[in-house]
Amino acid sequence: MRAMLRITAGIDRLNEWIGRGVAWLILLAVLVSAANAVVRKVFSVSSNAWLELQWYLFGAAFLLAAAYTLKQNEHIRIDIVYGLFSRRVQHWIDLFGHVVFLMPFVALMVWYLGPYVAQSFRNGEVSTNSGGLVIWPAKGLLLAGFVLLGLQGVAEIIRKIAVMRGLIPDPHPFVSAHEAAQREGEALAEEIKR
Repeated sequence: MRAMLRITAGIDRLNEWIGRGVAWLILLAVLVSAANAVVRKVFSVSSNAWLELQWYLFGAAFLLAAAYTLKQNEHIRIDIVYGLFSRRVQHWIDLFGHVVFLMPFVALMVWYLGPYVAQSFRNGEVSTNSGGLVIWPAKGLLLAGFVLLGLQGVAEIIRKIAVMRGLIPDPHPFVSAHEAAQREGEALAEEIKR
């Protein structure tokens, strides 16, 4: 299990590094969008390539940060129901969700996206819009995003089993929205007292 936890730590580091890096793509997408709008309004010049570039940047940030979001335990869940259960049951719910829903979906997407991206690359597929960009890098981002998500899914499954067996502490103890608000209120009250 120790070897698997070391692999998990490596996957975590990879997705942490990528997740923090692609956050800058949002800023770049905003800058490209703003520059494109200014050029279009001031000089009456427009380019489909610039529009597509901002889509690519936003898509890259979203797709490549999905694994980072899973690592940070920030994915969407229904806390109202989830919070009713003990932490042990929550671990079982998470493990079940990862094994039964996440991993089969990711495997299916990688299975279908591999040939899809390869064909697009071989054909040199470009946008149907006049002056548009090459499409295969955007399709490649889909594949890369799901591969990273799959790796992080494996890491989360290993980590969940280790936590449930008592081998490591819970890296994400559950805090309900109510409890988080209460903690924040207490912290603010303490800060005001100072």
